[in-house]
Amino acid sequence: MEKRIAVIDMKAFYAFVECVERGLNPFTTPLAVCDPTRGDGTVVMSVSPFLKEMGVPSVCRRRELPNVPGMILAQPRMSLYIKKSAEIINIVLNYVGEDDIHVYSIDEFFVNLGPYLKAYNCTAYQFVRKLQKEITSKTGLLTTAGLSYNMFMAKAALDLDGKKKPPYIAQWTKADVKNKLWKVTPLSKIWGISHGYEARLNALGIETVGQLANADKNLLKAKLGVMGEQLWEHANGIDNTDLREKYIPEDTSFSNGQVLMRDYSPEEAKLILKEMNDDLAMRLRTRGKTTRRLGVAVRYTFSEGGGFSHQVTLDYPTDDTDKIYEDLLKIYEKYVGNHKIRGVYITYSQLESNLYEQLNLFEVGHIDTTKRDMTRAIDDLKRKYGKDTILRASALLEESTAKERHNQIGGHHK
Repeated sequence: MEKRIAVIDMKAFYAFVECVERGLNPFTTPLAVCDPTRGDGTVVMSVSPFLKEMGVPSVCRRRELPNVPGMILAQPRMSLYIKKSAEIINIVLNYVGEDDIHVYSIDEFFVNLGPYLKAYNCTAYQFVRKLQKEITSKTGLLTTAGLSYNMFMAKAALDLDGKKKPPYIAQWTKADVKNKLWKVTPLSKIWGISHGYEARLNALGIETVGQLANADKNLLKAKLGVMGEQLWEHANGIDNTDLREKYIPEDTSFSNGQVLMRDYSPEEAKLILKEMNDDLAMRLRTRGKTTRRLGVAVRYTFSEGGGFSHQVTLDYPTDDTDKIYEDLLKIYEKYVGNHKIRGVYITYSQLESNLYEQLNLFEVGHIDTTKRDMTRAIDDLKRKYGKDTILRASALLEESTAKERHNQIGGHHK
């Protein structure tokens, strides 16, 4: 059976959704998805194809948007975007099994087409076009697609060809490795090559994908490690990834952070640290984990610049909210100084299972058990009825951001 992989991407997804919801044409409407209640430095999550044609990048800052008559600043609605993404996946699941879809992001997914072509009596290209048309018909959204013999080549076809013009689909074969892929420069245009790797490859005299493909594989591995070998394989059109083999990453760390909407004093920011720790500790317990290493990072106000980032290793692993906060606070107070603060970030790492508990000779066992049971009960209430079901009284203070954050997904409005 011939291996045929497609990758489908939703064009200007967030902006397109907002235009469709408003009954507007995304190709003639200047619309940017960003929070209009925030300042000029707020991130623009997506722009309409109309703005994209004007040279506005997909992701930028609000201050970088052009002064266009009729500009619409659409408040992000993450729950709506998640719902639309699920609708699209459900459409595809009407044609292929769950094992043959790999969701890469909220607006992009891979599909293993090979097992279905004979049953549907069509070519891979015809199959993808059918999916594209049905998604547009049922959701009003536009898709772009890449099609090839493995995941990397499908992604290259999408990024370098399929997104450019209607019908927004590109099909690459093995001949296109030399005909199209090898001509690509700069290297960061290629999926998987960051600007950092591009600089390191440039330092080796490699500036095109063709030069990368013909470089010494052993040299690349020596200079870049396992990534050097992978990049060489991709440059030669090789990708042995099996889409059906789902990789489930092991939790290695948990983190939480936020950019503050005004300057906070060191004393005010302690409340932010506590609220973030409350949420992250609950997440830790929900995953059945404890942490042995804690980190705190703080970014000072824009005019001062700088900040700090420090970690500490605990004597024994824990999932106790109060114990964790005590240690986070020690780091914070040691390094924060008298600076105004605009960003606070915390990290738990060196995670372990919470099936076993390290005994502590200096604490009374039944008190710990009572406290743990109470904490678990609070966790259950929050999971069932929402995080705002039980809050600290400090959530009523002006400097608190707990309620606002609980009404967000990924830092954006639900």
